[in-house]
Amino acid sequence: MADVLLGVDVGTSSSKGVVAYPDGSVVATVERPHDTDFPQPGFVEHDPEDVWWGDFTAIVAELLERSEGHKVVGVSVSGIGACTLPADADGNPLRSSILYGIDTRAGREIDELNERFSEEAILERGHAILSHQSVGPKLAWIRRNQPEIWAQTKQLLMPNSFIVQRLTGEYTLDSISAAFCTPLYDAKAGTWIQEWADEVVPGLTLPPILDPWATAGTVTAKGAELTGLPEGIPVCAGTIDAYAESASVGVKEPGDIMLMYGTTLAIIGVLTESVPSADLWSTPGVFPGTHAMLGAAATSGALTKWVRGHLSDGWSFEQLIEQATETPPGASGLVVLPYFAGERTPLYDANARGVIAGLTLSHTRGHLYRAMLEATAYSACSMLAAFHDAGVESNRVVAIGGGTKGGLWTQIVSDVTGITQELSNERIGASYGDALFAGRAAGLVGDYDDWEVVADTVEPNPANREVYDRLYEVYQQLYPATKEQIHALAALQLEEGVTPEG
Repeated sequence: MADVLLGVDVGTSSSKGVVAYPDGSVVATVERPHDTDFPQPGFVEHDPEDVWWGDFTAIVAELLERSEGHKVVGVSVSGIGACTLPADADGNPLRSSILYGIDTRAGREIDELNERFSEEAILERGHAILSHQSVGPKLAWIRRNQPEIWAQTKQLLMPNSFIVQRLTGEYTLDSISAAFCTPLYDAKAGTWIQEWADEVVPGLTLPPILDPWATAGTVTAKGAELTGLPEGIPVCAGTIDAYAESASVGVKEPGDIMLMYGTTLAIIGVLTESVPSADLWSTPGVFPGTHAMLGAAATSGALTKWVRGHLSDGWSFEQLIEQATETPPGASGLVVLPYFAGERTPLYDANARGVIAGLTLSHTRGHLYRAMLEATAYSACSMLAAFHDAGVESNRVVAIGGGTKGGLWTQIVSDVTGITQELSNERIGASYGDALFAGRAAGLVGDYDDWEVVADTVEPNPANREVYDRLYEVYQQLYPATKEQIHALAALQLEEGVTPEG
């Protein structure tokens, strides 16, 4: 039987899995949708048993059936992150998991921790500022608001580490996820800041920190019984989804950048050392000896889904793209602030809201759809400027994700930013990177190997540069010009129980 590698990624609205050969050739893929819970405004959660573990076991069962006759020799898992799941000493969940930066419940705790340790000290030690992406404030929120749960909390788990523990019995966390545990993580030392942890999360045992591709343990007899996976095969520590995806496409040299087109927009750039940034998140990398910067918008593909769901009168994405393609660059003077669910980097403003500026009676759905795509391109442009300020160059940009299909979105981003993008042959997603990590753990893939095959490139069209430069300037001015008003509207929405996440 041929050796194969299994990777699973747990996303916000679905999970995906893949079985691949050690050379990256794909044997089978599976996708499984799931629910995300919004119990009240600002709260976004997953049930770890139903969503994380339920998806994993169902996907593994289907992949094993579809790859019958092959031998799985390694497993790795990634997921949305950083998440906050308190668990007891045996790894049993004590509540639903609090999701990453789209969950904004811990604003009070962010302010208090900044006052206690100082913003300057937190940035110096963790190389990032406190935001709704940070795990420390969310743990502090649980401690304050759910003391009965906190009294039992002995472990901090995330999608990958939760599944790792179920499979292997080992309590671990990967270094990238640990870097999002501000203010508990020391970026220079790559260790926990124990004196701060003793004060912020007393009684919590923080896990050993491993490289994402390191073997966290092997599948136990119980893990094999629960999943059908072979007992004794290595299980990687795993990591956050965008990072796993960047590994599969070889984003590993200084100046390499991954631009991920998904429900949200994520950009990862490679550095040789960790540097502090107040605009981006600084983390370890996915290849030995590398570091990374991450920028992420709160929405991107979610905007196109919103247009199709509410304004398209049943049109398909293909029909909307066709009409948007026939619309001139700049959408005939429409500019959108894409902050429909607040904004993450570089604004860090959970109370930002969407703005559609320039509407006339002449504008159509095609104009609006194109303006949404252009808004995400302006967002990417602002993040790339922050990357440049942090010392990350854009020598090579690889575009991945479902939004790369069709060509219009990637062309708009190249036209707005002036960058050339490589399109990878395989666009499966983070689970493909997970399979690559599994190959490293199994000794079948080298630490510096990747599976990227360039299928195409997207070059900027210089004819569109002038109009996009003019509109990008408007985009940059629009947020500060409307900030006071959109914050007032956000406050009113909160009073009425309107959630920006939908």
